[in-house]
Amino acid sequence: MVSTLDDTKRISIAQRLADLRNFQNLIIKNDQTLIENCPYPDVRERLQSMLADDQKNIGIIDTVIIQYGIQSESNEATQTFLSRFEEMLTGEGLSFYQKLIQHELLKHGQAMSGLMIHKAAQKVGADIEVAITPLNTVNFEGRAHQEQLKGLLEQVGVREMTGEDPDQGLWGRVQDAIAALSGIAGSVVTQNSDKQDLNIQTLIRLDHNKVNTLFTEVAATKNPEKLQEYFGQLYKDLLAHSQAEEEVVYPKVRSFYGEDNTQELYSEQAEMKQMLDEIRAINPASSDLFRSKIKQLADVVGDHVRQEESTLFAAIDRNFSDTQKEQMASDFKAAKGRIQQEMAAARG
Repeated sequence: MVSTLDDTKRISIAQRLADLRNFQNLIIKNDQTLIENCPYPDVRERLQSMLADDQKNIGIIDTVIIQYGIQSESNEATQTFLSRFEEMLTGEGLSFYQKLIQHELLKHGQAMSGLMIHKAAQKVGADIEVAITPLNTVNFEGRAHQEQLKGLLEQVGVREMTGEDPDQGLWGRVQDAIAALSGIAGSVVTQNSDKQDLNIQTLIRLDHNKVNTLFTEVAATKNPEKLQEYFGQLYKDLLAHSQAEEEVVYPKVRSFYGEDNTQELYSEQAEMKQMLDEIRAINPASSDLFRSKIKQLADVVGDHVRQEESTLFAAIDRNFSDTQKEQMASDFKAAKGRIQQEMAAARG
């Protein structure tokens, strides 16, 4: 029987993603504290712009965690560090300039965490790279914020010491660096990056892309342990995706997509779930049978994906506003996260 226990490397990445979310939450809280205590209107305006980015990016991080498919608690050491960091930043002993320095360091830690997650994903599985693609936006903007904060530090530091503004040489160089960085990294920033929640078609398509990548990984590997790992992830992803669709999406589209078309989607997913359980009962050592069943499953899933991405997506566009599609995405994400947690609890 195939084990669906999470590979230790995948669990490690899940923990780092939880760390990243905690970093982002503290950054948002610190943005707000700095804005409240900022004595300079021009600096406050720039901090408010960063806060808007950071509030959007926590939604992107949540999306990535759901896409990744493994829920985890943050590392205990990270939680302790962030708690002490928050105590220091909210204390009375630091000047505004010193608090701004610590904020820049926090941004640096977050940016490095995001980068390391990407590098680890390259070593563990292509499906993970697909799942975490939206982090490109968070990593890019966090890096850009670091550069902007360097310019703010120059302004605030000189003002605190002299009461005057500095020459703007450094700030000009910072702005040039941001423009250059935008040109290099702009192509990897995800679509809809100005919104906290992507629309429902985008979220479903992200799931489809990840599943297609897992099928490719299963077909390509000759390592029995990797074969078991990839199928274990495929099993969990398909079950969570299908159940969330059946709870959130299909009931809402039935009235305009049609009874027959909607029932076909339910029936295809019922067949898929049955096939998943059949494959799970096969010993991966029976390589030919195992791979044959996987190929059959891929065909069923492929037909289902093509129907959703053509006729279903078009019907959703015709019948829902952008706001409604974003709300459905938020509901889908919440349902999927709950389902993943229930599945993890059931596995013990």
